[in-house]
Amino acid sequence: MKKDPLIRKSLDYHKKSPAGKTAVRVTKPCSSREELSLAYTPGVAYPCMEIEKDPDAAFTYTNKGNLVAVISNGTAVLGLGDISPEASKPVMEGKGVLFQRFAGIDVFDVEINEKDPEKLIQIIKSLEPTFGGINLEDIKAPECFLIEKRLKKEMNIPVFHDDQHGTAVIVGAGLLNALELAGKKADEIKTVFLGAGAAGIACAKFIVSLGVSRENILLYDSHGLVGPHRKDLDPEKKAFARKGPAHYKEALKGADLFIGLSRGDMVTSEMVCSMAERPILFALANPFPEITYEAACAARSDIIMATGRSDYPNQINNVLGFPYLFRGALDVQARGISEGMKIAAARALAGLAKKEVPESLNRLYGRSLEFGPDYIIPVPFDPRILASEAAAVAQAAVDEGLARRNISIKEYQASLEVLSEKLAAGNR
Repeated sequence: MKKDPLIRKSLDYHKKSPAGKTAVRVTKPCSSREELSLAYTPGVAYPCMEIEKDPDAAFTYTNKGNLVAVISNGTAVLGLGDISPEASKPVMEGKGVLFQRFAGIDVFDVEINEKDPEKLIQIIKSLEPTFGGINLEDIKAPECFLIEKRLKKEMNIPVFHDDQHGTAVIVGAGLLNALELAGKKADEIKTVFLGAGAAGIACAKFIVSLGVSRENILLYDSHGLVGPHRKDLDPEKKAFARKGPAHYKEALKGADLFIGLSRGDMVTSEMVCSMAERPILFALANPFPEITYEAACAARSDIIMATGRSDYPNQINNVLGFPYLFRGALDVQARGISEGMKIAAARALAGLAKKEVPESLNRLYGRSLEFGPDYIIPVPFDPRILASEAAAVAQAAVDEGLARRNISIKEYQASLEVLSEKLAAGNR
C-alpha cells in the first residue's frame, strides 16, 4: 500500500526548527537601561499595585485581554480518541495558529494530565488570573458537558467548548439560509440527528434556540433511537428523548433536515430519496461524510447539502466561529459567552453569505460565490467575517450586560476592518 505523502509533509512541517507552530514574542522594546527598568524591576511594581487595587486593571496593564487558553486533557482528540495530553498538543497549537491568523488573538495551549472532571475543573479555574478567555478542546463526552457548565458558572471570563458550540454556531448559520432557500419554517421542519456526542447535542440545542421545535427532533446514537425506553441516557441526551422509529432509516422518510455527526457511509441514496421535498442534509462526519456530496446530489436535484470538507461547497468549518466569538468577547471584556452572543454570531454569518462577494474570493476559490444552494455560508478566507461577526458578538454582550467595557460599534467595526487587512497582509 502506497504511503500517503501528506504524512511526511506534515511531520516535516511540524518538526522544522523551531519545532511546533507557535512561539512567544515580546511586545514592548527592551534595548536600554531605562526600558529594562520599565519592563521589570523597579518599574513593573507600579502596574502590580494598580491591579492589586482593581483586578480588572489587568486588562489594561497586561496581555490578559488578548490571551486565550486552549485547554485539553487529550481524551477525545480529532477522530483519534483518548491519545494522551502530550499527543493532543499539535492540535492545540494548531488552534492557536487559527486564533492568531483569523482574529489576532494570542494563545497559550495548555495540555493537562487529568481525567477526573472535578480535579480538571479546579485546575482550569485556578488559571483565571492569567487569561481573558478559555477555549476547551477535545475533552470527551459526557464529562465535557459537566466541565463546561461548571466553569461557565464559576468563572468570570468567557468559557467556550468549541467541539460543542463552535460546530453548533456554524450549523445554525447554514441552517438559517438553507431554510430560507428551501422555503421552510424552522418550527415546522422534521429533523433527524445521527450522532449524539458533544457536537450533536450542542447542535440540537442550538437549532432549538433558533426556532426549531424540540418535539420535531429525533436523535440517534450508536445504540439507536434516543428514546424514553433507554436506561443509559445522561441528562444531556435525556432532554431529547422522544418516541420514534427504532432506526434512523425509517425516521428519514419525510424528514426535512438531516444532521450527521457520526461516521462515514451511514446514509444511502435511497434514504436521501425518501426525505421531504427540498431536503437539507448536513453530513458532517470528517473526513468521510455520512454520504458523499456526489451521491447525495445525484440522488436529489433539489437538495441543499453541507459537509465538513473544504473540497465541497458549504463547508461547516469551526474556524468561521471561535476566533470571532472570542474577538468580540475579549474586546468588551465579557464575563462569558451567552446563547445570545452565539445566536448573534450565527445570524451575522448567515447575513454575510447574502452579500456580494469580493472578486478576489471568487478567484481564490475558483468559482462564483453567490448566495444559493451551493453557497449558504461564507468561506473561511472571507476577510469581512471579522468585522461582521465579532462586532455582532460584542454588541450582544453589551446588550445583555455581560460586558465590562462599552464600545461604539461603528468605531469598533472600523478597527476590525483595519485588523483584518493587517492579518491578511501578514500572511501573504
